[in-house]
Amino acid sequence: MATFDVLPVIMAGGSGTRLWPLSRALYPKQFLALNGPQTLFQQAHLRLKGLDATDIAVAAPCIVGNEEHRFLVLDQLREVKADPSSLLLEPVGRNTAPAVALAALQATAGGQDPILVVTPADQTVVDVDAYTAALQTAIRAAAGGDIVILGITPDRPETGFGYIHAGDAAADGAHTVQAFVEKPDRKTAEDYLAKGGYYWNSGMFVMRASRWLAALSHFRPDIAQATEAAFKASATDNVFVRPDKAAFSAVPSESVDYAVMEQCPRQPQAGFKVRMVPLDAGWSDLGAWDAVWQVSPQDGAGNASEGDALIHDSRNTLVHATSRLVATVGLDNVVVVETPDAVLVADRSRSQEVKSIVTALSQKDRPEGSLHRRVHRPWGWYDSIDHGPRFQVKRIMVKPKAKLSLQMHHHRAEHWIVVSGTAEVTCGDKVIMLGENQSTYIPLGSTHRLANPGTIPLEIIEVQSGSYLGEDDIVRFEDNYGRSS
Repeated sequence: MATFDVLPVIMAGGSGTRLWPLSRALYPKQFLALNGPQTLFQQAHLRLKGLDATDIAVAAPCIVGNEEHRFLVLDQLREVKADPSSLLLEPVGRNTAPAVALAALQATAGGQDPILVVTPADQTVVDVDAYTAALQTAIRAAAGGDIVILGITPDRPETGFGYIHAGDAAADGAHTVQAFVEKPDRKTAEDYLAKGGYYWNSGMFVMRASRWLAALSHFRPDIAQATEAAFKASATDNVFVRPDKAAFSAVPSESVDYAVMEQCPRQPQAGFKVRMVPLDAGWSDLGAWDAVWQVSPQDGAGNASEGDALIHDSRNTLVHATSRLVATVGLDNVVVVETPDAVLVADRSRSQEVKSIVTALSQKDRPEGSLHRRVHRPWGWYDSIDHGPRFQVKRIMVKPKAKLSLQMHHHRAEHWIVVSGTAEVTCGDKVIMLGENQSTYIPLGSTHRLANPGTIPLEIIEVQSGSYLGEDDIVRFEDNYGRSS
């Protein structure tokens, strides 16, 4: 029996603006645990591991993501005991067509031509067995050169998704695709549901790497050529593959659907056949808070909650609390999302409009659009727990064996108090060790570094004082993570 070599490709570069304030640019929804103990990205990886069969060999995944998220990706993979085959780092966002092209170029660089199973990192599936069976059918159908997409069996007249109009199924279980249809209005969506043969476009698709490159070169040679130029100029550092920034910035931004998928049935003479495998597995793209409410356990009045929530005389309402008690009275069809530095209250039916809040935050240059109060770094995280004129207090966690950069500040001094663990402190030409309840002072202008030589997380309280306390007041002399500023 022939074995199909499969390379999972996880698209992890989205920003998830409609799930603000929980999802933010530097910690977007794919890295959040929204429906269980594992994040959506981790769920995507674990689902793909299950594709192995007697005729299917699944390799370690190729991840395509944002340069800013590279250590977050590695940390979350380590938590589920996984390593990527490669991590392709987009220096700027250019939508999904160039991202998939990068993965295909990486997959074929050594002369192989695996079947790519491409999936977004921010979806959820209830019935994993049905998901696995559908993708295995798609893999076998794609082996001969077709592009195969998963179509979600609709259970409501949804106006927020694009649709696939599918024809009859062949013996291998894949249907012909007659057309891709834009997001419909309510009446049209109801007609689709009544007629049958229409499926939601899942954004998951399967094809040989060479087939994608050929289709992209045919329909959008500008994207294909520009992406290849950026890839050929890549720098490689362990699993990190960094396309050239200037070259990748010149790549036209376009989605997979517009660049290739929709063109194939419109231009059958081109010879790129798209087929579809139905998926009925409790799928959701969790694109907005309304979708999170739909997949969450609900009480008899249709209310769903996460965290410390008290809900009284309310219906069809979602409450997501992360740091304090949230109580509601008399709400109907409302979303309430609380984080330490922001609270969202919205009509659940208008939750798609949350992205307008993120746009407004960006226009006002406010950090709440991109950062949480707790900011994750390659070495751990810090949480700004209080601030005022000329002072700021942070709680800092450093992972075992990790260290911050060797640095100095022009405008602030720092006091460090160890709460738990062991701290190795470099200050000028001195290196000291501190245990719990011990402290030290870092004078303004001193070269210093904080490290955790131990095997448990190090936690400290840092009190900053000075005329300017911004994160850009850091001069780095040495850094383990390739950061210069």
